Amino acid sequence: MSLSPILLQASEPGRKLLIISSLLLALIGCDAVQQKLGLEAPAAKLARNEAEGKAVGGACRQSGRAIEDCYSIYAWLPKSAIYEGWRDMDIYMRENKLQTVEPQLPPPQPPGTKKKKPAAPLAEETAAEAPVDQKAAAKH
Repeated sequence: MSLSPILLQASEPGRKLLIISSLLLALIGCDAVQQKLGLEAPAAKLARNEAEGKAVGGACRQSGRAIEDCYSIYAWLPKSAIYEGWRDMDIYMRENKLQTVEPQLPPPQPPGTKKKKPAAPLAEETAAEAPVDQKAAAKH
């Protein structure tokens, strides 16, 4: 087995450092590792957001949702991409005389908003407890 002259001349800690750094450099270039770590090239992120925006815009138009609603629900996507997808789907639906498909689920919450807790069950619980307490007080 022949080792490179650089590795032969390096001391033990230096040899380990060279091996680790060369492996690290090789891994940094790997797309799969970058995806796992959440690292993404700005151009790739822009292209992905553009494609998602067009898909969301088309879906919004097909479901009969107003473009302004799509802008507010999907605020993290570029408005130009949403509009382009909405417009393309509008043209396609008009040419093919397609009807809108009514959504079965409510629109998703925009990111960063907290879900509201249902207030009705709490009111029912306190209302149900009140008569029990009044009956107990009446017995004493």
